[in-house]
Amino acid sequence: MSEPSGIHVVDYDPSWPRQAAIAIDALRAAAPGLFVEIEHIGSTAVPGLAAKPVIDLMAAVYDLTHATPHQAALADLGFHPHDNGMTDRLLYVRADDGVRSHILHVVTLASWPTRNQRIFRDYLRAHPEDATRYTSLKRAIVAAGTGPGEYARAKTALVQELTNRARTQLGLPSVPVWEKH
Repeated sequence: MSEPSGIHVVDYDPSWPRQAAIAIDALRAAAPGLFVEIEHIGSTAVPGLAAKPVIDLMAAVYDLTHATPHQAALADLGFHPHDNGMTDRLLYVRADDGVRSHILHVVTLASWPTRNQRIFRDYLRAHPEDATRYTSLKRAIVAAGTGPGEYARAKTALVQELTNRARTQLGLPSVPVWEKH
């Protein structure tokens, strides 16, 4: 399949969880005591789900300012600060050989239990029929030539629908999944 947009959605790679675990171990070793929680999130964390081959991680800290003294250690692992318009977290991107390979979302521990990315991941793991819908949508977006800047927005309606369902099941109110300002 030709992907004129530059976005590549590939079949699930069973090595993704191992890649995430290696990165998590390295992050914990490089910044001892910083991360209270850290998990593999995103499509690469859902067995069987097609995804962009980028490992998304989410880590919780007591306060976002606690990450500042660890910037050099994170950079030594290839994780560099990235501003993409999200104001409720710190974002770090790692590019291996010039290709984005990992994204680290650093959030507060207080917000951890209600983070949409974690809730959405768990919902897709438990609902394979909706994971299939999500894969089909992602492949259609790429096939249509949607550019990298619009890829996430093009998925928003379905992600919102499924996240609302998941949050309802957890007794949580619906909140917007689009987090960029």
